[in-house]
Amino acid sequence: MNEPGSTPWPKENVPRENVSPPPSSSTASAGSIGAGVDANCKLVVRDLSFFYGPKQALKQINLSIPQNTVTALIGPSGCGKTTLLRCLNRMHDLYPGNRYVGEIRMYPEGINIIGRDVDPMEMRLRVGMVFQKPNPFPKSIFENVAFGLRLAGLRSSTQIEERVEKSLRSAALWDEVKDRLKESAYALSGGQQQRLCIARALAPEPGVLLFDEPTSALDPASTARIEDLVYELKDRLTIVIVTHNMQQAARVSDQTCFFYHGELIEANATSEMFEHPRQELTSRYLTGQFG
Repeated sequence: MNEPGSTPWPKENVPRENVSPPPSSSTASAGSIGAGVDANCKLVVRDLSFFYGPKQALKQINLSIPQNTVTALIGPSGCGKTTLLRCLNRMHDLYPGNRYVGEIRMYPEGINIIGRDVDPMEMRLRVGMVFQKPNPFPKSIFENVAFGLRLAGLRSSTQIEERVEKSLRSAALWDEVKDRLKESAYALSGGQQQRLCIARALAPEPGVLLFDEPTSALDPASTARIEDLVYELKDRLTIVIVTHNMQQAARVSDQTCFFYHGELIEANATSEMFEHPRQELTSRYLTGQFG
């Protein structure tokens, strides 16, 4: 979500070459990604490539993400996992020179997230994102959560108050801040700030929530609370999380996807991947032989 005072979301900054090819074979496959999409799918990535200017960062990614599950993206630094995460809510459109090829469909609507006719701002409300470090706005606790609601056009004070409370409760933060809503968000601890950012992302009621290393800057106790929260939230929405922590991926995710040099090497149920990886490269990564 945009921070106050930053450049407004562009309607169209990133060139794209959207195609709807027949399903192609891929090294990795998870669920149905063909024309007959599995009814349980929330996101389907088809032949997705992404370019930072002339540099190709993702290469022909094919992947399906089931609804009401947690999908973990793992791999060494620079492998493309965060690049994919940011494709899912059009964060790349904030910078000129980037380019998508392929498509990302959100179901049940079937909307192509990276389509030319899709508003990036709408996508960022429907696909929320929580970043590596807590990034509360320089506003009150209440206004941090209400920001996205006002951006979405909600004007009723009563409805905003109800949604703010609901979001803070969903982020397991309400009881800690209900008497401090007018205080600056900066008065909260690091773990509380991250849960506030989660509440802010939840307020517009997205169908998908993205986490980019959400606990890397937190202490073990705060990390455990965020992980518990991720597990609880999947009953309401679909979650995709980037993590370097293999133990965290094993604890919180239902599906794990391993990336290397911009390619999706393997995607499978988390328990199956960690116990019986199909690819030698996956096995070497999971056993710490490189990373």
